[in-house]
Amino acid sequence: MHPVLFEIRGFPVHTYGVLLAAAYLLGLQLAVMRSKRFGIEPSRIMDLGIAVIIAALLGAKAMLLVVDFRKFTSDPRELLTLLRSGGVFYGGLLVAVPVAIWYVRRHGLPTWTVGDLAAPGIALAHAVGRVGCLMAGCCFGRPSTLPWAVTFESAYAADNVGVPLGLPLHPTQIYEAVAELLIFFFLLAFERRARAYPGRTFWTYVLLYGITRFAIEFFRGDSRGMVGPLSTSQFVSVLTAPLAVAMLIWLSRRGTPSPAEASRRRRAA
Repeated sequence: MHPVLFEIRGFPVHTYGVLLAAAYLLGLQLAVMRSKRFGIEPSRIMDLGIAVIIAALLGAKAMLLVVDFRKFTSDPRELLTLLRSGGVFYGGLLVAVPVAIWYVRRHGLPTWTVGDLAAPGIALAHAVGRVGCLMAGCCFGRPSTLPWAVTFESAYAADNVGVPLGLPLHPTQIYEAVAELLIFFFLLAFERRARAYPGRTFWTYVLLYGITRFAIEFFRGDSRGMVGPLSTSQFVSVLTAPLAVAMLIWLSRRGTPSPAEASRRRRAA
């Protein structure tokens, strides 16, 4: 782990923050590059991406505040941790999606098509962001005796995020980064198959992420809030995964080809 990348006149520049910024920019750039293929003006996607990034950051931090409300209210100094943290991914997603829907409707863009072109970029950005989590020590796992367990040694990280030191832990950050990369490559391959329809790539991402996040949560060891026997993220996954299945069924029955599929059909004709 390497929580501080470098210092500028004694001010620490955190590796997590740099990688988080890189993740957002990488995901946005990928969406912009894919926009022409989907028949959408790149500048619209750029503006949308900026709005979504702001919404995602605010939503992620808001959910972290809700999940760890007692910790933040019992010690106001912990609010500094909130400012440094990226927050809870699901919180960012749940706020970013309504903001994105508002934007695309305001500008007359095809809602599900925009979601499709953005979904692989979200997965790729999330993979990079989880590497930042590993560097910072946050989102750490439960104790483990597996040969690939990781042991954190940075007192600075322990003070910032509470990661236990000198104890082998499940590398849950790596688990999720690898899962997101696999989802990324799957989405790119899956959307090239026949019978593509608007919304399929986006809701497939929501389904796959919900399943993998639910499973990885069993290996997490950090405090992140509970809803009954489930962690907050598992509870959200229980809601979003069935919703994704329902949306995939509903959208498939509409049978409207995506712009990319329609373009391929025109070329074949």
